[in-house]
Amino acid sequence: MSGHVTAVSSNGEYSFAKPNRDSVTLLAGLGVEGDVHAGVTVRHRSRVAQDPTQPNLRQVHLIHEELLAEVREAGFEVAPGALGENITTRGIDLLGLPTGTLLHIGDRAVVEVTGLRNPCVQIDRFRAGLLKRMVGRDAAGVVVRKAGIMSVVREGGVVRPGDLIRTELPAQPHRPLRKV
Repeated sequence: MSGHVTAVSSNGEYSFAKPNRDSVTLLAGLGVEGDVHAGVTVRHRSRVAQDPTQPNLRQVHLIHEELLAEVREAGFEVAPGALGENITTRGIDLLGLPTGTLLHIGDRAVVEVTGLRNPCVQIDRFRAGLLKRMVGRDAAGVVVRKAGIMSVVREGGVVRPGDLIRTELPAQPHRPLRKV
């Protein structure tokens, strides 16, 4: 399975949205260079308040552009980076990947998928009613989170819009994504 990067975003300050960039540099074990969420331990404020020594399993946030198109059809204008993601993708079923999948991005960068982003109330503060589009239930009543996936950087490198993304699945048995 392969796809490509459509946008890259980062922000050195705590803010819901992240401005688009020409490129971002991923740093092994840390995240996006200059991004407020980069680090070995948790950087998301709610998680820091719980336990600042937790490992940072949310170094790089990826969202599929197909989700942005879906919410646009429902009347919500959401541009790449607006939901705080670092990498916007096209052509990969991010939500269907198992935990531990490696995403080879561009020439060198590799991120390991750690889990699902848990959509929060900040999404509704950004656009009232949007949170309902980011989380729902399937036919069996199971909660479905659609706000992207989280990952850690295994190999650093520069990532740009247009870069190819190649998936490398982990050994069986595959573990489904859980919120991180």
